[in-house]
Amino acid sequence: MGRITEAVKHILIVNVLFFIGTQLIGDQMYQWFSLWFPQNQNFQLWQVVTHMFMHGGFMHILFNMYALWAFGTPMEQMWGRNKFLFFYFSAGLGAALIHTLVNYYHFNNGMQALLEAGFQQSDILSVLVEGKYNTSWENIIPPDILQNFLDAFMRPAVGASGAIYGVLVAFGMMFPNAELMLLFFPVPVKAKYFIPGLIALDLFSGLSGSSIFGGGIAHFAHLGGALFGFIMVWYWKRSQFKNNRWD
Repeated sequence: MGRITEAVKHILIVNVLFFIGTQLIGDQMYQWFSLWFPQNQNFQLWQVVTHMFMHGGFMHILFNMYALWAFGTPMEQMWGRNKFLFFYFSAGLGAALIHTLVNYYHFNNGMQALLEAGFQQSDILSVLVEGKYNTSWENIIPPDILQNFLDAFMRPAVGASGAIYGVLVAFGMMFPNAELMLLFFPVPVKAKYFIPGLIALDLFSGLSGSSIFGGGIAHFAHLGGALFGFIMVWYWKRSQFKNNRWD
């Protein structure tokens, strides 16, 4: 890993500044800069970028920034600043895209069930905009579908995790035999096994709704970042992409 590289350092600084802002300003920061569902009244286009700098708590930003330093540094050393920045933000945008598409799926599932039960879309949205829901919906929509419907509209996405999952995948593809070790699992595991295993856990958690990492995690954002990271590295390796095109 060695000395922190320039792009990684500046991304880390911006993340810390945003985190300090959330501590000083509070909920207003989350309203402005988190990624909200496009039909939510809080949604703004800039949030597809700014949500990458927002975090839900100290441990959230600590783990993300550690991973950024640990895995982003060798990737920037290999690729150079500009190519790394392009990759990082592309993976983050890919994560936002997949997360939003999955939210649309969950939202439309719930909305369709309510429309078929005779509710009007304008009435449904007016209730959701107030941060509430009609308890009669519990008799129409199964609990898991209702929860996904409400979460899609009301719960914003924050964190650099999607972009960092892209960096993790890139690291695993470029350094497959590097040995990695977690604090709570102090046994070295090669990157080519560890990173796919981590992604598989996110896939299981996203599909099953049961997470060993706790609630409130945007698993499909992780998977989106990993997918876009894989596609970019695969394409660059296949076409023998040159670093000097980005310098």
